[in-house]
Amino acid sequence: MATIGLVSGTVEKGFSGQLTTLSIRIPIEIRLNSNKNTDMQPDYRIWSDGVECGAGWLRRGQTSGKRYVSLRLEAPEFGQRPIHANLGRAAGQDDPDIYAL
Repeated sequence: MATIGLVSGTVEKGFSGQLTTLSIRIPIEIRLNSNKNTDMQPDYRIWSDGVECGAGWLRRGQTSGKRYVSLRLEAPEFGQRPIHANLGRAAGQDDPDIYAL
């Protein structure tokens, strides 16, 4: 699967980094959703330059049982359909707090 960005951080504190595609290069922040009241609401909100552009949910892998973050990004720049991505360990990184989208 293609990598469309790198972020650093932790599940408990949130993440920051950059979303990078052929035509887009923007900073992103994946912030904890401090207003979450129900399980239906996202665990994270995704921001870029003060504009909310997505959300994220904590999930647990069926096979591994490990937690991961599932993301949904939406903005006119991405086209008519949202981008779905997961945060996973970035290949070739020694730092355990670096994740790939």
